Amino acid sequence: MGPGPGSNERKHDEGGVTGGSTADERSGQRETCGTEDVRIGGVALRLVQVNFKALDGLAVGRFWAEALGWSVFRPGVTTYVGPLGGFVWPHPVAVGIDVVPVPELKTTTKNRVHLDLATTSAAHQAELVARLKELGATPADVGQGDVPWTVLADPEGNEFCVLEPREIYRDTGPIAAVVVDCTDPRAMARFWGEAMDWTLHEVSDDHARLRSAKGVGPYLEFLRTPDVKTTPDRIHLDLLPYPGDDQAAEVARLKALGATPADVGQGDVPWTVLADAEGNEFCVLAPA
Repeated sequence: MGPGPGSNERKHDEGGVTGGSTADERSGQRETCGTEDVRIGGVALRLVQVNFKALDGLAVGRFWAEALGWSVFRPGVTTYVGPLGGFVWPHPVAVGIDVVPVPELKTTTKNRVHLDLATTSAAHQAELVARLKELGATPADVGQGDVPWTVLADPEGNEFCVLEPREIYRDTGPIAAVVVDCTDPRAMARFWGEAMDWTLHEVSDDHARLRSAKGVGPYLEFLRTPDVKTTPDRIHLDLLPYPGDDQAAEVARLKALGATPADVGQGDVPWTVLADAEGNEFCVLAPA
């Protein structure tokens, strides 16, 4: 589900990009950044990456690196995608993508978690859609109808949206939002607002929107849908305690908030797999 501590050996992608994917490896990249790694408000978890399952993790990782203008880091079996430029991992500006190889194909069921990509103009949106198709993205119909955004799927069928320009996303970076389908956005906002050190910006019966308390990076959004979860999530969220905090204590706190243990065949791993009140799996990683 999520990466645990592993080898610190840096490896190069065949495309010539260096880096690392485990918590231990990425936390060692201590470069200068504008936002220090400090807790806000006493809550000891933060969203650090979006985890994708894929048959070909490297190919999917390369697609997303090209799509976002980021780089591929691969120190082992997982492929991490994130930006260069002096960011310390983890960093709220750069909620990365960690791609884990699995033997199962994606089902025809729409993913309950997807990415929304930001654009700055109509021309930028059209240009980005065209470039993504050249990279291997295909049009996707999820029942969206006539809307100003474009729905695509990556090379393994994971749906995502290229949004029309929106003022709210002007400073998020290439990922405008990580979007989770749900039946009760208010309940999800309560749980995730308590689970993480993110701030609730907006909530209604139809949607909820949170963002890092530092006011940077993508939003985490919950969108009301009539669909009920029927399969394990192909895409999920990975949370990380702050340095010096206790993973077991954080897991206990999440259970008190309503999270339940989840078995997705992970076996004996250093991270803990839980599910929120609507059954969406997520991982609590071991502190770096």
